[in-house]
Amino acid sequence: MKLFRKILFPFVPLYYVVVFLRNKFYDWSLFRSKSYTFPVLCVGNLSVGGTGKTPMIEYLVTLLASNYKLATLSRGYGRKSKEFQIAMPNITSKDIGDEPLQLFNKFKNITVAVDADRQNGLKQLKETHPLLEVVLLDDAFQHRKVTAGFNIVLTAYDQLYCDDIVLPTGNLREPRAGAKRAQVIVVTKCPDKMSGLEKTTITKRLHPESNQTVFFSSIQYSETLRSSTSSRVLKALKGTHFTLVTGIANPKPLVTYLSEMGLDFEHLSYKDHHEFSKSELERIHSKSLVVTTEKDFTRLNPDTNDQIYYLPIQLKIDNASEFESLVETYVEEFG
Repeated sequence: MKLFRKILFPFVPLYYVVVFLRNKFYDWSLFRSKSYTFPVLCVGNLSVGGTGKTPMIEYLVTLLASNYKLATLSRGYGRKSKEFQIAMPNITSKDIGDEPLQLFNKFKNITVAVDADRQNGLKQLKETHPLLEVVLLDDAFQHRKVTAGFNIVLTAYDQLYCDDIVLPTGNLREPRAGAKRAQVIVVTKCPDKMSGLEKTTITKRLHPESNQTVFFSSIQYSETLRSSTSSRVLKALKGTHFTLVTGIANPKPLVTYLSEMGLDFEHLSYKDHHEFSKSELERIHSKSLVVTTEKDFTRLNPDTNDQIYYLPIQLKIDNASEFESLVETYVEEFG
């Protein structure tokens, strides 16, 4: 695959020009974009997957949902349905996608919706939930038909957008200059301990605008695994062989974390949002103990096997009070 993408390098300038002009047409108002009279916050990135958008959405939900009537809106990647959908009891990942289902299962006080057309999705949300106060757009930074009032762009510590090029050879959906549209840039999946010098160096390499703030975040893994019926301490797996199943864009941090704990496991790695076949599910369910991600958990039919566990994660942001203040100030502006 890497060789094939290198072969496609001659198409990089063409892709760059097309996306560059598309963005300029929106900047010059030649293409129409809709603004809103209520807070719309967008979490996105420049690259293709793997930057930690869902943990950031969960962080924002935790921050805002107790004070505002809140909804999340995403494409619902991997779902079989096409139209606008609001998550309801007994809904599945095939209806709304795995990440929206994860949000719906975790947060009972918010509305979770999906629509590939974010402008239509916002319209439908306000029509069905007129008292709605705040909407979080998940992975919508390139959806220029909607003008979010507050944009958070994520870039992974080991795959900074300043070191990348656009598709099809690189991983960027749009040129690096697109990051200038964001109010906040968050470097995600950072090591637990980073020196001030390293943070300064990375910030300079990202070339933020004077009105942008750069933050650094890391993944905090839970000490407890959870299944449909029980829980168990992760450290207690030491000396027990298990199977790690991942269907995410970048499983490397999780694999590294479990390895550094000295745990003994085999790793079954699948592509992001992988739809498990019947034979794959049979293979996974034949394992004596399975550990997976929270996103993959619901797609593994865990209700039929109490030996399938997921490892919850949380986002930790350096200077969290400053980050939260920026978000809350934006939301409060709408009174």
